[in-house]
Amino acid sequence: MENEVKLTKLSKCAGCGAKVGAGVLANLLEGIRVHEDPNLLVGFDKSDDASVYKVSDDLALVQTVDFFPPIADDPYLFGQIAATNALSDVYAMGGEPKLCLNIMAVPESMPSEAVHQMLRGGYDKVYEAGALITGGHSILDDEPKYGLAVTGFVHPDRVLTNAGARPGDVLVLTKPLGIGILTTAAKAGMASAEGIALAERLMTTLNKSARDVMVRYHIHACTDVTGFGLLGHACEMAQGSDVELEIDTAAVDLIPEAVEQARMGVLPAGMYRNRKFAEDYVDAGAVELCRQDVLYDPQTAGGLLMAVAPEDAEALLKELTPCVPSAQRIGTVRSYQGGKRIFLR
Repeated sequence: MENEVKLTKLSKCAGCGAKVGAGVLANLLEGIRVHEDPNLLVGFDKSDDASVYKVSDDLALVQTVDFFPPIADDPYLFGQIAATNALSDVYAMGGEPKLCLNIMAVPESMPSEAVHQMLRGGYDKVYEAGALITGGHSILDDEPKYGLAVTGFVHPDRVLTNAGARPGDVLVLTKPLGIGILTTAAKAGMASAEGIALAERLMTTLNKSARDVMVRYHIHACTDVTGFGLLGHACEMAQGSDVELEIDTAAVDLIPEAVEQARMGVLPAGMYRNRKFAEDYVDAGAVELCRQDVLYDPQTAGGLLMAVAPEDAEALLKELTPCVPSAQRIGTVRSYQGGKRIFLR
C-alpha cells in the first residue's frame, strides 16, 4: 500500500527498552531539591510508578506519564501497547485510571492515516480501562513516539507503593517474562509468528483485572514490571522496603522462545543496562546465564509484582487464576541480613 509504514524502522529503540537506565536516572535526579507538602503521599524522590496527592480524606490523585518509540509496525497495535503500558502505573498504585492526555511525536512525512490509527489504538485501550482521553500535545520529530499522561483515583489509605514489602510476604507476578527479547528478535526477523503473537497479546492486556482482584487483599507492596526488568524493579522494592527477596526461578513463567533467543545472544540493549544497575544486589546462584538475562529483560506493559501477606496468598492466587491465568507465586520476602538484596534459586 502507498501509505503503509513500518514504524519500528523509524526508531532506534523499541518500547520500554528505550528507557534511561535506573542507575543513570538516579544520578540525574541526585541533588534536585524536593519541596515538602503534607498532602504529597508519593513523590519523585521515591522509585515508585506514579505520584500520589491527597485531595481529601477519601480521595487521592494518582498521576503518571509514559511514552516511547514504536514497538510494533502496525500503528493501531502500537497505540494499544503504549496506552496499556501508561495505564499500568496507576494500577500498580492500586488506583483506577480516569483521565488521560495524549503525548505524541510524529515525523512530518508520516501518513495521516497511520497517525490516526495510532491514536485510535490508544483511545480504544483507554476506553477499555473505563477512562477518558480529554486532549493532549503533539510535536514534529524525526522518530515517532506515543504515550499518555494518566490521572487516576485511589483512597489515601489504600495507596500501594513498592516500598512496603514485609518479611514473610509472598511474591506474586502476573505476566510471563521475555517480551523485550521477543520484540528484539522480531525486529531482526528472528522471532516466530507464535512468539510475536504472544508478545503482542501480553503487551495489550491491561493490568485492570489483576488490580481489581489485588485491592481486595492485604498487599503490602506492588510495582509493575516494565523497562527495568523483573530484577531491576524487584531490586527497587527490596531497597525501598529494606528487605531481601528470594525468587524461585523455576516458578517464574519465562517465555521458552525468549530463553532460547537469550541463549543465542539475541538481547535488547536495555537488558545490559538493567544488569549493570542491579547485578551488584543479586546473588544469581547457579541460575543459567540465559535465564538470568530474561529476568533482567525490559518488559513493555509487563505484569504486576505484588508482595502479599502470607495468609492471603492462596486466596489471592485462587481468585486471580480465572481472569489472570499467568499469575504465579515466584518467591518470598525475608529480613535483610546486610548482604545481597535478591537471591535466585
